[in-house]
Amino acid sequence: MRTFVLTLACAFAALAQTPRIQTSESNVANLPAQRIGPNDLIAVSVYDAPELSRSVRVSADGFIRLPMLRQRLKAEGSMPSELELRLSDALQKENILVDPVVTVTMMEYHSRPISVVGAVKKPVTFQAISGISLVDAITRAEGLTPEAGPEILVSRPQTDDAGKSTVLIQRVPIKGLIDEADPELNVKLRGGEEIRVPEVGKVFVVGNVRKSGAFPVHESSGTSVLKLLALAEGLLPFSAKQAFIYRKEPGSPEKHEIVIEIQKIVDRKTKDVQLQANDILYIPDNKGKKLTANVLDRLAGFGASTASGVLVWRR
Repeated sequence: MRTFVLTLACAFAALAQTPRIQTSESNVANLPAQRIGPNDLIAVSVYDAPELSRSVRVSADGFIRLPMLRQRLKAEGSMPSELELRLSDALQKENILVDPVVTVTMMEYHSRPISVVGAVKKPVTFQAISGISLVDAITRAEGLTPEAGPEILVSRPQTDDAGKSTVLIQRVPIKGLIDEADPELNVKLRGGEEIRVPEVGKVFVVGNVRKSGAFPVHESSGTSVLKLLALAEGLLPFSAKQAFIYRKEPGSPEKHEIVIEIQKIVDRKTKDVQLQANDILYIPDNKGKKLTANVLDRLAGFGASTASGVLVWRR
């Protein structure tokens, strides 16, 4: 009778412990398995050994440590299944457990950051879990802004044969990626990449135009004077016949001045002039014509103020 009671008590104790184990495992975030990296958080579960089951943060140099194990174990670069075998062997060799059953699951990835910066609506940094593509990364940043340039720069860390770290930059045209949906351009991301979306270059127009300002250059070939005048809503009256383009040449700290025949371009008597990003188009006014018109306006106003509207001079 005593034996039966003791057996029954052991059975109830085992049943009482089972729900706690299942609840603990259900709280573990089992992310898709990838190679473990520094600062990743993993969950180690040793069957029937709760004192060894716990979450462990991988150190910056790629090692983990479990209680009762004398040596640290290398985790960086291993798949979870590989680390399971390594932990099981270590527990056996140090005579801690006879035939341990070890399970390793991923809880947090911190070794695969992907950064999206530049002309995006919401710059973001996230961890590459699995199946992340360039379009997915842009989507996480809530898309591109109107100021986005024609290319996306994807920087990847690389290690050459000599072990030296380098950065490989891949240029992805936005038109082919978004508008044409070219699958070859939708590159796969593994983590560690930096995605930069440079802002589009701008051309500045100032002077005797209806709308001065900075206008984006979405075409890689640049824009032209006529296109820019259209964006600036045209010339104001009394514009000079000549205008000036100020352009900074590579390697020169000063801007180079280029004289153009603005009136002939508008009248289509000469070829349109191409403008590059960061060019400044300055259109001066014809001060002589403007002064003459002001004098005429004043005389007309003075004449209108008389009774007859005619000035009579007498000697």
